[in-house]
Amino acid sequence: MTNSEFRFAHHPDDVKKYTTEELREHFLIPELFKKDEINLTYTMYDRYIAGGAFPVSKKIKLDTIDDLKADYFLERRELGVINVGGKGKVTVDGEVYELGHKEALYVGRGNKEVFFEAADGEQPYFYLNSAPAHKEYPSKKVTLAEAEVVELGDSKTSNKRKINKLLVNSIVDTCQLQMGMTELKEGSVWNTMPPHTHTRRMEVYFYFNLEEGQTISHFMGQPHETRHIFMKNHQAVISPEWSIHAGAGTSNYTFIWGMAGENLDYGDMDKVSPEELK
Repeated sequence: MTNSEFRFAHHPDDVKKYTTEELREHFLIPELFKKDEINLTYTMYDRYIAGGAFPVSKKIKLDTIDDLKADYFLERRELGVINVGGKGKVTVDGEVYELGHKEALYVGRGNKEVFFEAADGEQPYFYLNSAPAHKEYPSKKVTLAEAEVVELGDSKTSNKRKINKLLVNSIVDTCQLQMGMTELKEGSVWNTMPPHTHTRRMEVYFYFNLEEGQTISHFMGQPHETRHIFMKNHQAVISPEWSIHAGAGTSNYTFIWGMAGENLDYGDMDKVSPEELK
């Protein structure tokens, strides 16, 4: 079963007036993984889709959704998959890809059938991102060993982290979708600090590997008018192109960033120094 919900885009001046409840309603994706279901959120920010596939007792199929008005899900789209659980399988038009923990798969436009299932008695959690695509590129699996890795931050500023660029244009051909995973070192809690904006791209952040009983505060909004959303493990948040991207947890964690928009330049960002934030 494939379920979906639709989210409109928002003007930053309107977001200034949102209550906590309204902010969470419009930007937080609270539950991605439901037993033997695929749950998707379609946002009008670059028509991005984020969601999760959680096969427990059977193989589940990625069906098209009404908002796409397409005969099949990838008729005009590309798909990124990162497994944040145990071993699982993704079958793309009959070709089987086995994904272990923290391994990724790019699925190109034009593939008609995509199935997800568990493997070897383990429990996979498939995190999904999708963006419109103008061209067909071949599907490709990417392991952590094949990722482009960057070490950033410092323990003194509580943001020592390793960035694993998985589905980026230096690793795999995509139209506009990019995905990667940032792992915070023990004792570090800040991601993407100092924060940044990039009006040429939007992002979705998905948080996982957060210890039970801990929380993450995701910061968003314009640099001079910030807002925050407290989040739990296995939740995602939509981060508009006008918004900063930053977060801090009560312990270390891992997050997946996914983005789409004007370009494929990972370094294209407008940094905001901490003393500028309000």
